Amino acid sequence: MAGTVSDLDPFALFDTEASRLDGYFARLSGPDWDRPSRCTGWSVRDVLAHLAGEEMYNHACLDDDVAGLMRRMEEAGLTDLDGFNQWCVDERRGLPVEDVLAEWRTADARTRAGMRARGRDATLPTMAGPYPVGLQTLHYAAEFATHADDVGYRPPPAEEPDRTAWRAVFGAYALSEQDRPVRVTESDGRWHVEADGVSAQLSPAEFVEATVDRLPADHPLPPALRSALSCLA
Repeated sequence: MAGTVSDLDPFALFDTEASRLDGYFARLSGPDWDRPSRCTGWSVRDVLAHLAGEEMYNHACLDDDVAGLMRRMEEAGLTDLDGFNQWCVDERRGLPVEDVLAEWRTADARTRAGMRARGRDATLPTMAGPYPVGLQTLHYAAEFATHADDVGYRPPPAEEPDRTAWRAVFGAYALSEQDRPVRVTESDGRWHVEADGVSAQLSPAEFVEATVDRLPADHPLPPALRSALSCLA
């Protein structure tokens, strides 16, 4: 069986995904940074800028200053998270990529240390209200894993099954937490999904890709299921 989120070590997973991203970014040079990512309109460099910029939010949560971040967003004319994300990218487009990478490394290290110090059972102020640190850390780890895939990272074959397995477990949890109109069960290494009378069987990797809205356009998963499963995009 796939297990539950309570079986996961959020801090170890967050550290591992940060290390994977850091190691991958460290190997890039020149035109590598200009390659398109899976994020529409963003290059690999833009994804790094996004990661660096969103640390402002992570630190606002740690510092109990979400209201201060909201004021800063308003002052910049930003009305939603999509606008904030693009603003973070635009603000860093004129900077040397080495500086952006150093910014992300430093800021991310602070986030990971701060989350671990609080402990998984503590709560953290977020834009959605108080939220368990362990679960928020899993959200961070899952986003790192998704963006690593977005920029072209591929885990060593021996590590891929476990990486996919925990992401599937967390995706299933997120669907339940958001009360998505989809029934999800795991059996014999497959994920059975059903919504609006439509069902499908997905491999663990396909299920993960569905939860982060990264399935290829030509994948046969029906639109109703695609929409219902997209919970971590």
